[in-house]
Amino acid sequence: MPRLLISPHIQHSLKRNGLALIKWLCLAVLVGLAVGLVGSLFHIVLEWATETRTEYPWLLYLLPVAGLAIVGAYRLLDMSDDKGTEMVLNAIRSGQPMRLRTAPLIFFATTLTHLCGGSAGREGAALQLGGSISDAIGKLLRLKEGDEKIITMCGMAAGFSALFGTPISAAVFAMEVESIGVMQYAAIVPCLVASLLASRVAACFGISATAFTVAEAPELDLKTMAVIVALGVLCGILANLFCRAMGWGGALYRKITSNPWLKVVLGGCVIIILTLLVGTRDYNGAGMDVIQRALEGEAAPLAFVWKVVFTALTLGAGYKGGEIVPSFFVGATFGCVVAPLLGLSSSFGGALAMVAVFCGVTNAPMTAILLGCEMFTGVGIEPIALIVAVSYMTSGYHSLYHQQRITYSKFQAKQIETFSGDGSDE
Repeated sequence: MPRLLISPHIQHSLKRNGLALIKWLCLAVLVGLAVGLVGSLFHIVLEWATETRTEYPWLLYLLPVAGLAIVGAYRLLDMSDDKGTEMVLNAIRSGQPMRLRTAPLIFFATTLTHLCGGSAGREGAALQLGGSISDAIGKLLRLKEGDEKIITMCGMAAGFSALFGTPISAAVFAMEVESIGVMQYAAIVPCLVASLLASRVAACFGISATAFTVAEAPELDLKTMAVIVALGVLCGILANLFCRAMGWGGALYRKITSNPWLKVVLGGCVIIILTLLVGTRDYNGAGMDVIQRALEGEAAPLAFVWKVVFTALTLGAGYKGGEIVPSFFVGATFGCVVAPLLGLSSSFGGALAMVAVFCGVTNAPMTAILLGCEMFTGVGIEPIALIVAVSYMTSGYHSLYHQQRITYSKFQAKQIETFSGDGSDE
C-alpha cells in the first residue's frame, strides 16, 4: 500500500497539539483531584456548620467572637489586606501571584461565619480555595505566566463544581467572569476536565449536585415572552441594587470606624439584633432551605429585601463567604413573590428570577443559562435564556467583583475597557 505522505508542517502541528492536550489533561486531572478533595471537605464542614447552628441557636450570640477570631487569623498570617475573590480575578488577568495560605484562611473564616449565623454564601470561598491551590500547583511546576493563568481558572472551575455539582456552568464561569465580552477558550479543555473530575470526587463523598424541582414551564407564546421580559427587567434592576448594597454595607461601617476589630464586633451585634427583630433565622447562613421553599412556591413578601440587608451587613463587617448563594436566595424569593402578579407560577417564576439575578450580579450570561439547565434539569431552557439575556442588558455595569473587566459594551458593538468597580453605567 502507498505510504500516506504528511508534510513536515502538518506533522509538527499534530505533535504540538497532541503534546498540549496531554499536558493540560495531566494538569487538569491534578487540579481536579486536589481541589475536588478540598472542596468536598469544605462542603461537608459547611453542612455540619449549618446543622450545628440549627441545633444550637445560641451560637448566633457568638458571632462577634467569631468575627474577632477571623480578623485575628488574617492578621496572624499577614493577610489583613485580603481582597477575596478579587485576588483570583487579578491572578487570571495580570498573573498576580496568590498565596497558598488563602485556602486554610478562607476555609476557617467561612466555616465560622456560617456556624455563628452570618449571612453569606460559599462559592466565594470555593473560588479562592480552588484558585490558591491551583496557583500553588502552577508555581511548584514552574509554569510560564500564560499557563499559570489557565491553571488558576482550572482551580476556580473545580472549586465551584465541587460545591454545586454543576461542572459545565462552573467551567464556563471560570472562563467568562474575569473579562466580560471575551472568553479564554484556551482554557476550555483544562477547565472542563478539572470541573468534571471535581464533581465526581464530590459525588464519591456522597455530596449531591445542587438541583431543584420546579413547576413545568409554560408555553412560550408572545404574551408569556412579554411577561418574562418584564420580569427580566425587574431582575436586572434588583441585581444592580444588590451589587450596590454590597458596597454600601462596607461603606456604612467605615463611616463609623476604620478599626477592623471594632467593625467586625459591631457587625456581629447588628446581625444578632436584626435576627431578633425579624423573628426568624431564615436570613442567617446561606439559606438553601429558603431557596428550596421559594422554588416550591412559598416565600415571605420581603424575604429578598431582608437577605440583601443581612448579607451586606455581614460581609461589609469583615465576615467571610460569598455573594452568589445570597443572590440565588434574593432571586428565588423575589420571583416567587412577583411572578404570580405577572401571570407566571410562583415556582417557575422563582426559578427564572434566580438565574436572572445571578446573571445580573456576575455579568455572566452563558454561565447563567447553563446553570439553569443543570440546576433545573433542562426545564424551561428557552424562558431561562430569554430572561437571562434581558437581565444581563438591564443590570448595568456593576458587579459583585469590582475587578471584573468589562471589555465590550452591553448596548453597542464597541469596546469600552472599564471595570465594574468604576460604577460606569455608560
